[in-house]
Order: sequence, then structure tokens, then C-alpha cells
Amino acid sequence: MTRAERLLHLMQLLRMAKRPVAGATLAGALGVSLRTLYRDIASLQAQGARVEGEAGLGYVLRGGFLLPPLMFSGEELEALALGLAWVQERGDNDLAPAAGQATAKIAAVLPPALQQAFAHTGMLVGPGELVENASQWLPEVRRAIRHEQKLLLTYADAAGVQSKRVVWPFAIGFFDCVRIIGAWCELRQGFRHFRSDRIRQLAVLEQDYPRRREALLQEWMELENIHCAHTADKN
Repeated sequence: MTRAERLLHLMQLLRMAKRPVAGATLAGALGVSLRTLYRDIASLQAQGARVEGEAGLGYVLRGGFLLPPLMFSGEELEALALGLAWVQERGDNDLAPAAGQATAKIAAVLPPALQQAFAHTGMLVGPGELVENASQWLPEVRRAIRHEQKLLLTYADAAGVQSKRVVWPFAIGFFDCVRIIGAWCELRQGFRHFRSDRIRQLAVLEQDYPRRREALLQEWMELENIHCAHTADKN
């Protein structure tokens, strides 16, 4: 990698660290000598980065500093382009335009040499069959998740039998042919998965659910084994 890329990689390593990182660890991650690392740290400090620490104790990056313009590797640009294109193609009526706006913002702050690479990565999203009305309710569900609010659903099971549910939504799984909402169901007193295309009516209640979204998500991940991404309908 170039020196500029290395400095940006070093910034990212420091940003992600929750505690001081030893110089040897940073040097190993960058594939450079400790002497080169010390020079890179000094360069970042000279540019205004609040990198604190010293040899033998480790380094930490304090907040309040960004390195414009944005720099990405070729693989990072391809990942961004593909992910944003997927959301533009498969997202709901709010997410799809938001992805387009994010794409424009990223392109605007990239150096000229990278703008063309970002615009023409060759990463394409193939066609896929979407279930009718799969995304109809998702903007409201996403807002409820952000604000940790309860939802009142009229929900139809696989046989078409409808029931009223008060749920605490905490996640949405995006699949090619279905959208799955992960939630705690007050009726069942447990975690349940709800297909968005089976929701007949939905209302966001003016009630916060009593547990933090992060705690619900973590517990669900442990119970469901997130690596297997179970999405069986348990309703």
C-alpha cells in the first residue's frame, strides 16, 4: 500500500480500538517496522490528529479529528458501490433514495482519481423476485426500531389466520424474496419473526418498550445462533 493508504489504515485501526494499542501490534497490522510506525504516528500528529501515547505504552486516538478527503481501497469502493446499489434496487421507499443520496455524497468527497473508480466498479445487482408488499411497512418499522417504540400489528399466519400482536421490534432481515422483522411478542412472551408481507395493519404506539434494543438484539442473536440466520416462521 502507499504511504497515504497506510496512514488512513492506521487511523482506522486507532478509531476502532477501545483501549490503547501497542506499537508492535499496530506495526504488525500495517506490515511495517516500529521505526516506520513511529514516523507515521508523528505524521498524523503533525496533521492535527489527537494520537496520544508513547513507545511501550500504546496509542489511542482521541475524538474530534477527520482526515478529508475520504480514501478507500479498491475492494472498499467495490463493497460500498455494491451495497448501496443493492439498497437502491431492493430498499423500501425511504431507504432506496437515501442510498442514492449517500452514493452522491461519497462520490463528491472522493479524490478525482477515485471518483471514476467508484462510479464504474462493475459491481451489479442482479434481478430478484420480491414478494408483493414486502416493504410496505418497513419505514414505520425502522422508525419504531430507532426510537424503541412498540408496534401494534394485525398479523396473518401461514394459514391466513389473523391475530393482534403488540411487539417490540429490534431488527429487520433483508432477503431477496421476503423481509423478516425480529421482535419480542407480548402475546407469546418470547421472540418471534414476522414476515412483513403478512402484516395487514400496523400502528406505532406511543409507548417505549421496557428493554434496550441492543439487549434484545444480543439475546436474540444468542438464542437464534445468528451465524445460521434462522428465519423460520414461529407464529
